[in-house]
Amino acid sequence: MDGAPTIVCSRLIVDLPATQRDRAATILAACPTIELEPATPQFFVRFSTASLLVVETGFVVLRSLDPVAPRSVITCEAGAGRIVLPPSREEVLVGLERSRLTVLDAAARAELLTLPAAAAWIVERLALALALRQEASGNLAATRHVERVRRTLLQLARTYGHAAREGVRIDFPISHALLAEMVASSRETVTRAVDDLQRRGFVTRVGSTYWLHVSPSVVAASGGACARA
Repeated sequence: MDGAPTIVCSRLIVDLPATQRDRAATILAACPTIELEPATPQFFVRFSTASLLVVETGFVVLRSLDPVAPRSVITCEAGAGRIVLPPSREEVLVGLERSRLTVLDAAARAELLTLPAAAAWIVERLALALALRQEASGNLAATRHVERVRRTLLQLARTYGHAAREGVRIDFPISHALLAEMVASSRETVTRAVDDLQRRGFVTRVGSTYWLHVSPSVVAASGGACARA
């Protein structure tokens, strides 16, 4: 891992009470930060001592690396303000856009967990990450691929979307290939599913941005475990 220790305004400490913020900032000052260029894979060896990764800016995904699998699968995705586990030996971490991560080793994690507000922040985001994984796994229960894609777009809109007059915009770059990795399908099948959803008026794709033409209340009500997190 590279990057000189420096005091930064980490997302982890922004909302902490002043009585805990300075101590948390001191702990984080000894933690390295990593800048990720888009689409540049980062492997296990770079994170061998890492315990948790805080996504400060950008958007990252973890992708499986099973050499015998017919296609890769996204095992986790996280935007700014989220926490992800470091990649295992069978995974690769990729930034979908320029991203910055704070790397916590086991010692830093243990120190932060002694601060009640910091511990609550970490637990809340780990709980959300778990809820997102549960929901994403549930989305795969749909036998029709168009339904898998619809559910996944609703999940992404609820987690990372922004409401506007036209509907809800998913505000990070999504290609058909990325969607395919999220729903365990082929890119060609996902393309057909997105075309079907566009014909129905459910979604419009503009470049790599998706607009869901549903009300924010419909998006909010669409979740399972994630909506309760």
